[in-house]
Amino acid sequence: MHVAVVDDDPAIARAVSTAVREAGHTCTWIADGGKAVDGDALLGSDLVVLDLMMPGLGGLELLRAARARGVRTPVIVLTTLGTVPDKLAGFAAGADDYLVKPFEMEELLARIEAVHRRSADRPAMQLEVGPLRLCLATQRLTFAGGAIELTPTEFCILELLMRFHGQVVTRSVLCEHVWGLNWTGPTNVLEVHINRLRGKIDKGRERSLIRTIRGRGYALADS
Repeated sequence: MHVAVVDDDPAIARAVSTAVREAGHTCTWIADGGKAVDGDALLGSDLVVLDLMMPGLGGLELLRAARARGVRTPVIVLTTLGTVPDKLAGFAAGADDYLVKPFEMEELLARIEAVHRRSADRPAMQLEVGPLRLCLATQRLTFAGGAIELTPTEFCILELLMRFHGQVVTRSVLCEHVWGLNWTGPTNVLEVHINRLRGKIDKGRERSLIRTIRGRGYALADS
C-alpha cells in the first residue's frame, strides 16, 4: 500500500511517514495542499492521511475538490480540529475516517489498515480493454500511450461498453445509462455519439473496436 501524508508540520509528517514505512508500506510526504492537488497525490496513492490546517489550500477544500472530480481514494483526516461540527464537516467533505491530534501512532496505523480493508472491495478506478485505458476518476482515456479527449456523453457510452466488453449492450440500455431511465428519445442520437467515438478510437484501424450488432446494439472488441 502507498500512503500519502499531506501535512505542513514536518515533525508529525516525519513521524507518520516513518511509522507507515516500518509497518511495511511506502509513503510520500506532501507539505502543501495545492501541490497535492496539482500532483494528483490522491489519485496516485492507495490512502491519504490529510491535515486540515494548512497554508494556502486547506484540507477541506482539497478534499471537496478531489471528491467533486470523482476521486475515491480513502482519506483519513488527522487534525487538531476536534469538535463535533469539525468532524461532521470533515465527513461531509468526503473523509473516510477522522482522528484528532494529539494521537497514538498505533491507533492511526490501525485505522489505516481498517480503512484500506474497507476500500479494497470498491470497483477498480481504471478500466482496460485491449489498447484502451479509461480512468474513471478523471474521465481520461489513453489509447496506445496517447490521450484522447472525450465528451461526457462519449465517456458514459465507452465506460459501459468497456465494463461489458465482448458482450452485446443494447441501444435501450446505453440510452438509459447516458440519459436516464425515462429516456424516450430517438436512438439515432446514440448512433451520432457512437460514430464520433469511433472517429476518436479507430484511427488507422481497418475495423472498428465498437462493433454494431444488427438489431441488438453494440459490443466492444478487444482488438
